[in-house]
Amino acid sequence: MHRRTVQRVVGLLAVLFSGTMLPPVLISLLFDDGALLGFLTSFVIILATGLALWYPVRHDRIDLRLRDGYLVVVSFWAGLGLLGAIPLIPAAAADLDITDAVFESVSGLTTTGATVLVGIDALPESVLWYRQQLQWLGGMGIIVLAVAILPMLGIGGMQLYRAEMPGPVKDNKLTPRITQTAKALWYLYLGLTSLCALAYWGAGMDLFDAITHAFSTVAIGGFSTHDASFGHFDSQLLWLIATAFMFISGCNFALHFVAWRNASIAPYRQDSEFRAYACYILAAAAAVVGYLLLFGDRGAPLQTATSGLFHVVSIATTTGFTVEAFHLWPGLLPVLLIFTSFIGGSAGSTAGGMKVIRGLLMLKQGARELVRLVHPSAEVPIKLGRRTVSPQVIEAVYGFFSAYVVLFAIMLLLLMATGLDQITAFSAVAACLNNLGPGLGDVAANYGEINDFSKWVLVGAMLLGRLEIFTLLVLLTPAFWRR
Repeated sequence: MHRRTVQRVVGLLAVLFSGTMLPPVLISLLFDDGALLGFLTSFVIILATGLALWYPVRHDRIDLRLRDGYLVVVSFWAGLGLLGAIPLIPAAAADLDITDAVFESVSGLTTTGATVLVGIDALPESVLWYRQQLQWLGGMGIIVLAVAILPMLGIGGMQLYRAEMPGPVKDNKLTPRITQTAKALWYLYLGLTSLCALAYWGAGMDLFDAITHAFSTVAIGGFSTHDASFGHFDSQLLWLIATAFMFISGCNFALHFVAWRNASIAPYRQDSEFRAYACYILAAAAAVVGYLLLFGDRGAPLQTATSGLFHVVSIATTTGFTVEAFHLWPGLLPVLLIFTSFIGGSAGSTAGGMKVIRGLLMLKQGARELVRLVHPSAEVPIKLGRRTVSPQVIEAVYGFFSAYVVLFAIMLLLLMATGLDQITAFSAVAACLNNLGPGLGDVAANYGEINDFSKWVLVGAMLLGRLEIFTLLVLLTPAFWRR
């Protein structure tokens, strides 16, 4: 393992991250909101930290190997969660301690959207911008951005890309060179964000809210500049626009790229994961909207249907926007919505959860086992479209699922041991491990009232969910550190 090279890359990435303090500085100057000093101080601290890491090993230019890539990704995300908390402590005007600031920072960077803040509407504009910006940077992964703009990473950039990108199949590149691939992803991401902001602005949001909510919509984040989340905007048109962009952002970005390059929607029709994604969203929406209309004892049917569709897409894609208190909905609906977040969005998207492709492969494997019970000697391949899925991918999917279940149970028991009730503990772990945000019980509105130990457990859950478990767990194995 090339630890000095890892240190050099992490230092460079920290220097890069320090530049993200500058937009909030400009916003603070524009609105004269009193938070300028906090962001300037944070810029200096983060820049100095990055330079202190980089300078002693600046001449180490050995290409990264796979293990180095995992170490860079985990070190950077963990360090970024701590560094990203720095401007929140002096600038949030909300009496945040270190635990709450780190929780808020990690929640933003992992696009979880769980918040400890109340009185969000009264926060300085620069702080509101910064929270949304954290989610936007975390959505596609700032490390993929670094691969796109830091050619000094060389061939090792592929190792960062493989460690960072979500999903069980990570070796498919959109272009021959990894730098071009990362740039293609970010051009798509930036373009989709711009379209979303323009749509929000045209539908009635002011420009500040339009841009900041576009950040968290396309990032599948869920942070808002208002305590009432998307319910602040009493507009069904805005709800429908958000629903559309959340659904699009929950798709595999490789599909968007291929469809755009070929000027055709055929890639969507031909992709097994997209068809499964669309079908399960439609099925969940039909169930939720139908239940609300039949048993909800609500007002106008059109608004009920719009709200139901919004929440299904928001929760299923792990965005976490809300327009009303869905945890108060009747019957099975709150739990059903939480369960949709376990599936999440597509691999290669900004969504969380276990990913649609893993669920699809597990269903196909289950169907194959049923066939084998009847025909023990049959060779039954698992296919996605016309491609046969290798046994290694199936094994990886089941390994991921096993690790997910075990970690979920451990964190659930840890939270219950601190005194949290079962509903609160279950939904909090689900919301953080799936990078969803809102939960049920005591964490339905925010996470400010739960104890500090539970918050640190949930910080770990958010990182595990964002890095898809194995990227983090592999560092705990003796084989990883063995020469």
